[in-house]
Amino acid sequence: MPKYSYPDYRTKMQKIADLRYAAAVLQWDQETYLPKKGQAARGRQLATLEEAAHEAFTDPELGDLLKELTHQPDLTDVEKRNIALTQEAYDRHRKIPSTLVRQLSEAIQQAFHAWSEAYPASDFKRFEQPLDQLIQLKRQEADLLGYSGHPYNALMNDYEKGLTTDEVDALFNDLIPQLQPIIQAASKRSASPIFQGHFPHDAQWKLGMEMLAHIGFDFEAGRQDLSLHPFTINFGARDVRLTTRIDEADFGNMLWSCLHEGGHGLYEQGLPDAEYGLPSGEYCSLSIHESQSRLWENNIGRGKPFWSFAFPLVQQAFPDAFKAVSLDTFYSAMNQVRPSLIRTEADELTYHAHIRIRYELEKALLAGSLSTKEIPEAWAAGYQSNLGVQVPNDKMGCLQDVHWSHGSFGYFATYSLGSLYAAQFYAAMQNQVPELEAQLARGNCQPVLAWLRTHIHAVGKTRSAREICEHATGEALHARYFVQYAQKKFLSEL
Repeated sequence: MPKYSYPDYRTKMQKIADLRYAAAVLQWDQETYLPKKGQAARGRQLATLEEAAHEAFTDPELGDLLKELTHQPDLTDVEKRNIALTQEAYDRHRKIPSTLVRQLSEAIQQAFHAWSEAYPASDFKRFEQPLDQLIQLKRQEADLLGYSGHPYNALMNDYEKGLTTDEVDALFNDLIPQLQPIIQAASKRSASPIFQGHFPHDAQWKLGMEMLAHIGFDFEAGRQDLSLHPFTINFGARDVRLTTRIDEADFGNMLWSCLHEGGHGLYEQGLPDAEYGLPSGEYCSLSIHESQSRLWENNIGRGKPFWSFAFPLVQQAFPDAFKAVSLDTFYSAMNQVRPSLIRTEADELTYHAHIRIRYELEKALLAGSLSTKEIPEAWAAGYQSNLGVQVPNDKMGCLQDVHWSHGSFGYFATYSLGSLYAAQFYAAMQNQVPELEAQLARGNCQPVLAWLRTHIHAVGKTRSAREICEHATGEALHARYFVQYAQKKFLSEL
């Protein structure tokens, strides 16, 4: 008689998820409401919870349970997939001792605290030492996990299974040269600076909330708050937290942050709640996750059909700034192509250069060919050579992203992959959903959300990124959809 059953597996996995989500609640609070003097205690609390979750997940009893269930013949296909994915994750996590998990957690809390002070002060030196400590630990982690080729491959695997530097190098070497002539042509077009001016905080907040509701974000299953750097976090499909930031001198900052994080939030809210704690209830990969944010932010959120309905809401919110502005002028301004300093404010085309710069820096840091103290100089050199812009200070340079303070080395390439997936998904939607853009122009985002729910959200991790793409679009990921989208939009429509 079998010792373990699938319900035993479910119960154990959900208890582990409880620990992880409890830590996530504390992390969300840390980045939104935590008082400054609470940082030290919060770091200890997070380290304890993350260490406990790791120990529970690497418990030999879970290994025995997985081994037995692997050979049980009466499991469904989804149940078999859950067991296989958990076994894979179990084997990977067993390579990392609990002591290193705690060290990493504590180093991340110190790094985030240092970054949150260094960023507004535009002083990288305040962040340098905690970041260096964190990088040393990430190198240890990569060595323990093991890798073929570059040590960076071990860390990218956490965000996109099997992704390698060879693949990412090839992606950028293929994509960026194709975008260059489009960028050169599009950058010659002038656009009105209507997104700069004075836009009161409360009016921006109200409009951002309207935009989130408009695209389908469920505020009974989530909320939005403010943070230094926008992010999305969840504690299950029925509790999803978004954050945004507001700059009263730049209306676009809040707007694109809300749509981008809203895309992440819709994905989390669309995951099967009944599969809480299991791979079938988790997002597929970070590239697929970023495809959701990039699709809502750019393919839809910077598209004319969407604003045919939504632009009057902007005019009502800011009549002094936009009452006399036409939809065409608004559309042109939001799609201006210019080399810039800030990744989150970059246009869709030059954005990939921002990602490539960070990717190359991370590779060098993990390989040991770049030291932490050399980051500001290397960052400035990368922006000069890739975008032709000079970095004036650390805040507009190497401190602008929160990712390193989270220990998220290996993440950035998923933004570019996400943009490619988004373009391919949007092209498939246009072919499969009747009058898609006409419905968007009438203010109906439901067909988009329904398509995403069916083809991406509902399947959780039961399909790989490649399988999701093939099932949804009929073929594997290809850069040509993004290039075609860019050519049509920036060379024909604008």
